[in-house]
Amino acid sequence: MNEQQKRDAVATLRIPRPPEGGYEGSKRRAPRAVWIGLAAALLIALIALLRRGAPVAVEVATVTTMAPSQADAVLTASGYVVAQRRAAVASKGTGRLEALYVEEGDRVQAGQVIARLERRDVEAGLAEGRARAELARASLAQAKAELYEAELAYSRLKTLVGDTTVSKAEFDAADARYRRAVASVASAEAGITAAEAAVRLAEVQVENTNIRAPFDGTVLTKNADVGEVVAPFASSANARGAVVSLADMGSLMVEVDVSESNVGKVHPDMPCEVTLDALPDRRYRAVVHKVVPTVDRAKATVLTRVRLLGQDDRVLPDMSAKVTFLSRPAPEGEAARPKVVVKPGAVVGRGGRRVAFVVRQGVASETPVEPGEAMGDMVEVRQGLAVGDRVVLNPPEGLKDGARVEVKE
Repeated sequence: MNEQQKRDAVATLRIPRPPEGGYEGSKRRAPRAVWIGLAAALLIALIALLRRGAPVAVEVATVTTMAPSQADAVLTASGYVVAQRRAAVASKGTGRLEALYVEEGDRVQAGQVIARLERRDVEAGLAEGRARAELARASLAQAKAELYEAELAYSRLKTLVGDTTVSKAEFDAADARYRRAVASVASAEAGITAAEAAVRLAEVQVENTNIRAPFDGTVLTKNADVGEVVAPFASSANARGAVVSLADMGSLMVEVDVSESNVGKVHPDMPCEVTLDALPDRRYRAVVHKVVPTVDRAKATVLTRVRLLGQDDRVLPDMSAKVTFLSRPAPEGEAARPKVVVKPGAVVGRGGRRVAFVVRQGVASETPVEPGEAMGDMVEVRQGLAVGDRVVLNPPEGLKDGARVEVKE
């Protein structure tokens, strides 16, 4: 290595000088741009707040839906769906349940056999009665034959009683025999009548072992099983009083209690609308069937029965219902669909337009709307608002789009 190369190598070993103020000063100067950016952002936010001004205290209303019929509501009442034709079907006699042909939910026709009791004993009684009837008929035939013979003898002796060939005693004996034969025939005929009555009684007893549906309906509950003893009035502790319970689904009505102070507003054939808790999206047209002329002292209410117009298999007995009594019949079809409504004070005029101020995260946004017809104390909104929106109620004249608002409690 020559002298020049040595000098170059030594030059590469120099330690660089620290910047002015040392390394610590350099670190302090480095975030200056960051602080300047943060200050600018804060200044912009402050200017925006100053432009918006202080929050405006406002009242708000919620956009909701309303059925057209609700605008004609006179009063409302709650009650339950009740079947007007309902029966706990039992047997007329006591016996062990031998067969059950239905279960819950089955539809039955009037007179249909739904269950049967054991009946070997009554069938034996029926067979005995029929045999006695046959015996009575045979006795009648024998009595008629004896009557025929006695009548012939009586007729012969009657023509000869005046001659010396037939004595008066012989004629009297033939007359008595004839009379006994006539009585025997009458007795045999009465015996047949009695035997046939006994047969009919036995047939009724056999029929009573068949438990039939009293009317067209639907099986609601099954109260007894095969093998259990069924007795009228459940005379035994281990006996069942009823086999099944039936209800005529065509006789369903809604029974509600109307306050006696409002009963004057309700009258027969008054239009109504029924909603069920189980089917909240379905509304049923109905009319008042009857206002029962009795007041419940304890509740100060009058029982009112409301008849549904049309039948729906989804409507079941004992469902809870709400009845709205209307001043005019509820609309049907498309006109009956619920509509978006809001309080009238939420829709105002701005610049020749109808607008509403929707409140979102404390800021009022001016939204053009298309109002419709009035519905009671509400107004329809055809376009611009959605269900659940909160809008400013009676907005002040100075309220602008984007203004901060504070909802009054």
